[in-house]
Amino acid sequence: MARIIPARDPGCVDEAVRLLAGGQLVCIPTDTVYGLAAVAVKDAAVRTLYAVKGRSPDKPVPLLIADAAAASWIADVTPVAHTLMSRFWPGPLTIVMRKAPGFRSLALARKETVGLRVPDHALVRRIILALDEPITGTSANRAGARAPVSAAEAAFQLGDMVALVIDDGPPAAGRESTVIDITGGPPRVVREGAVSREELSRVLGKEVA
Repeated sequence: MARIIPARDPGCVDEAVRLLAGGQLVCIPTDTVYGLAAVAVKDAAVRTLYAVKGRSPDKPVPLLIADAAAASWIADVTPVAHTLMSRFWPGPLTIVMRKAPGFRSLALARKETVGLRVPDHALVRRIILALDEPITGTSANRAGARAPVSAAEAAFQLGDMVALVIDDGPPAAGRESTVIDITGGPPRVVREGAVSREELSRVLGKEVA
């Protein structure tokens, strides 16, 4: 079973940063569900993440960043993206954008797009800031299994395949983020989660598919 430490532990952030920087995987609490974090630009760590999840490497995983400003070196931030970011970040909305030409990660599965989110969870943002790199934001479960809403559930699913599980109790949303694709044509919802299609339509001033 993976080692579990409480989010209130004073050494929690430093330990998570040490493990992630060393190429290991850490289960993190977020505002949506528990996530499986690897440093997105570390190829070996991302390969391990795909293996642990049992996920096909041709399926991209979203990335978490510390703030909206960090998106500009990872993605092509359009006016629509700015509107969504200003309303929903930090929060449970993953925005799929065209990737910036210089950004590379195996987590993108060789696609020219990237899903980005700023989680509404201060501890996770502190970890990302300390790493100064984006981390993966995929749910901490095996492919096809339920996204975990507790540290115990994440630890049960992934066992000793992860270096650490951070326990911060139940997530605020308790369901996965909504994913919206704005890479071409009208914005469309790829996965409806904690943010409704109706709310997105209101913010953008047009119906979202």
